[in-house]
Amino acid sequence: MSTGAAHAEYPEHPITLVVPFAAGGPTDVVARSLGAELGKILKQPIVVENKTGAGGTVAAAHIANSKPDGYTFFLHHNGMATAPALYKNLKFDPLNSFEYVGEVVDVPMTLLARADFPPNNLQEFIEYAKQNADTINLANAGPGAVSQLCGSLLQQAIDTKFTTIPFQGTGPAMTALLGKQVDILCDQTTQTIPHIDAKTVKFYGVTTKDRISKLPDAPTLDEQGLKGFDFKVWHGIYAPKGTPEPVITKFNGALKEALKSEPFKKKMADLGAEIVSEERQTPESLKNWVDAEIKKWGPILQAEGMNVN
Repeated sequence: MSTGAAHAEYPEHPITLVVPFAAGGPTDVVARSLGAELGKILKQPIVVENKTGAGGTVAAAHIANSKPDGYTFFLHHNGMATAPALYKNLKFDPLNSFEYVGEVVDVPMTLLARADFPPNNLQEFIEYAKQNADTINLANAGPGAVSQLCGSLLQQAIDTKFTTIPFQGTGPAMTALLGKQVDILCDQTTQTIPHIDAKTVKFYGVTTKDRISKLPDAPTLDEQGLKGFDFKVWHGIYAPKGTPEPVITKFNGALKEALKSEPFKKKMADLGAEIVSEERQTPESLKNWVDAEIKKWGPILQAEGMNVN
């Protein structure tokens, strides 16, 4: 064991929580909200570090090669499971390069357009898209990002291809949408609800099978005709391989306590995010989930010819 990390007084100095996407984006919002509560519980600051690039694989490779001393953790989403199918030359193995801590929250996604985009509802959007596909651009956070996966599923569902414009995160993509520089965007409720409420974007529906409590009057894409459309974002916490078991156990305990804290629960509820069940807050559950998601998405992405290198 690492002497400092496994010490009874752990943690003895600030902990870094790496986020693979830009500051201000939905994953970053989850990380900073969670970090604030973890810091109270562990009695040390949680410093969020944004390390962007290549759909989260830059940050994942960084974590895989980081010192396993208990002071570096990683918050990632679905991209952890889709990376093997998208990137041929990964510098990490999702199932073997990390210690698993636990799942955090599930976040629905929403389909948005710039405020002055002509279609006013999903059916109008589908008709307009089929007639004007070559003029429509779809923003995303790059290959492997959930915004890209959601956008790809949308294009499959309506059998139409758009011009895609990648950004270094959905924070910048949302800024471009608000500035009317791009046409459409799939993004998580953790970022989109304030803009939906303010009507600064056009909102076509939520991507989950069922309606969500934060937007009870908002129809799903499924109920508006895109049968079977069901996509949400899951988030998990990881550490470098070899991080001492006592550290993982203590951090997992802090995670479980943070997920029960009223400030975090309120923040997530306000953003439409759903805290996962206690059964899913364990290292074993997260690893089993990632394994299942790799097996689920691999064939889908390969069949679509979606790869980066």
